[in-house]
Amino acid sequence: MEKQDSHLSDRELLMAMDGELAPRDSSRVERHVEACWTCRARKLDLERAIADFVNLHQGGLAPVPPAAGPRALLKAHLAELTQVRPSLWRFSSLRRSAWLAAALACALAVFWFAASRWVPERRRPPVVAIVVPNPDLTPGAAVLVSRNEVCRASQPNNKEVPVALQRRVLEEYGLARAEARAYEVDYLITPALGGADDIHNIWPQPYTDAQWNARVKDALEERLRMMVCDGEVDLGTAQREIAGNWIEAYKKYFRTDRPIEYGNP
Repeated sequence: MEKQDSHLSDRELLMAMDGELAPRDSSRVERHVEACWTCRARKLDLERAIADFVNLHQGGLAPVPPAAGPRALLKAHLAELTQVRPSLWRFSSLRRSAWLAAALACALAVFWFAASRWVPERRRPPVVAIVVPNPDLTPGAAVLVSRNEVCRASQPNNKEVPVALQRRVLEEYGLARAEARAYEVDYLITPALGGADDIHNIWPQPYTDAQWNARVKDALEERLRMMVCDGEVDLGTAQREIAGNWIEAYKKYFRTDRPIEYGNP
């Protein structure tokens, strides 16, 4: 049976908490903690100190760095502090608690400084101008609907694409980390012309960082729906042309080589 005067070191307790001890040593530590009130209290103090530190980070200052960095520094610092541990056990419990608080405060200060220096600089990815969708990802899709049904719709404007579907589209186009508000994740064939609510009919259009942007396409969608409802263009033709190359369709139906909003005479 182990003597109660022989206590576990902080290093042993930390390694046991992190599962870094060999199975035999881990069992020895567990048996000792169960039998020793002092080491059990010490282990609880360490767990609470680490939990308090993690909660501070989750509050918004900086993410906790990898375990191989500042966390290893914390363990090494605690190991140095525990070299004077044997003589401290002769003090009263009040003095031991004061020493523990001071040691942990010092170690956490070192950890905090290292963590703040560990955070890498994050740069916002640039807006990629995808003026024409990838036909393999977004060939366009339409539902079976007649011209009368399209023109009877009281609200021809597009419905909003669900957020989850927007994220899937951005991931497919390699824009998972892009700022969502830089793009209009929208329909290739607008639902106002019978476009389907399908991922193959949705793509990310840049708002302002390209000449042929989402606002220009919105103007084409309004023009085509008006022409379809006036009988000037067949619905199927309008769907095929906007899906095939909406920029060429814009030039054809607006009779211009540049978007009108860019001051083309």
